[in-house]
Amino acid sequence: MRYLRGTWMRGGTSKCWLFDDEALAGADADTLLAAAFGAGDPRQLDGVGGATSTTSKAAIVRRSDRPGVDVDYDFAQVGIGARRVEWGSNCGNCATAIGLYALLTGLVPAQPGRTTVRLRNTNTGTLLAATVATPDGTVPESGDVLVPGAAVGGVGVELAFLDPAGGTTGSLLPTGRAVDRFPLPATLIDAGAPAALFPVSAFGNAPFEDLVPELIRLRREAALRMGLATPDGPVDHAVPKTGVVGPPVDYRTADGVPVAAGEYDVAVRMLSMLAPHPAVGLTSAVALAAAATVPGSVVSPYHQGNVLRLGTPAGVVTVGIDRGPGGALAAVRMRRAARRIAVAEISVPEPALAPA
Repeated sequence: MRYLRGTWMRGGTSKCWLFDDEALAGADADTLLAAAFGAGDPRQLDGVGGATSTTSKAAIVRRSDRPGVDVDYDFAQVGIGARRVEWGSNCGNCATAIGLYALLTGLVPAQPGRTTVRLRNTNTGTLLAATVATPDGTVPESGDVLVPGAAVGGVGVELAFLDPAGGTTGSLLPTGRAVDRFPLPATLIDAGAPAALFPVSAFGNAPFEDLVPELIRLRREAALRMGLATPDGPVDHAVPKTGVVGPPVDYRTADGVPVAAGEYDVAVRMLSMLAPHPAVGLTSAVALAAAATVPGSVVSPYHQGNVLRLGTPAGVVTVGIDRGPGGALAAVRMRRAARRIAVAEISVPEPALAPA
């Protein structure tokens, strides 16, 4: 039996297991995480995974030796029904949790008033800043900040994606165009994560669940055009993010809460690991905000200054946009919340660590 010590945290609308580097010492990370999560079973019954894309996540966290960075982390999207781990993406909700985790564990000392933890996602090179209120230099264990899609409050975390353009492909617009045609129009953008965004009107305004098979097909073509896959190779389940956007209309959230069209700017429905996302991933939110700043993109008609309000299945998510010299995208900011759920030792049977 192998024992894997970790911290289970909620960040935003995701749950993420966080591990110190030392916890995985001497192990193959892919094999160990897949076994610990029970990845081979679609129910993840014999592991700590939650059997959904938002609850089958992990990160390996360490102090950074890079100037201006406090913490490096490797983000892992663990398979559901497949013994695989994908390392090609990032998760802003997990980054929210890592910011609080770094303070709770002393990786970063708390300062009187407010403390900012500077993070680097090693998968993509993305730099982030997570700011937490630390009155008198103490780190809060709980809080009452609510985010759409979470029923319980958490510690408030102000999360910023810094200079997020081109982290994976090297360019904000990997094809050099604001709109590509499949022949449906789409904006292929790389900010926060690579994403393919389609106008829902191109599908005849059909319900999002009916669009999933076609969007899965289109995301493969998007991956090829963005240089994320080869014609004879597989496409990661985590990237590119894929979804549809449309004009604001009155709707009800998944919990039945009414949302008026005037409360948000653009309707958004995204895939996550090939299934509908219950809210919106933060890396997808960054991509949407970045696309809103590109003239002629499928999101630009809904851009309202330096704030973009996203109408998601869980409610309205507000995104702030900072511009640098010449109007270039400098940062995307969101108000999130995090909470430590447990510190535990995960027991991983040795047979589960054998190669598949």
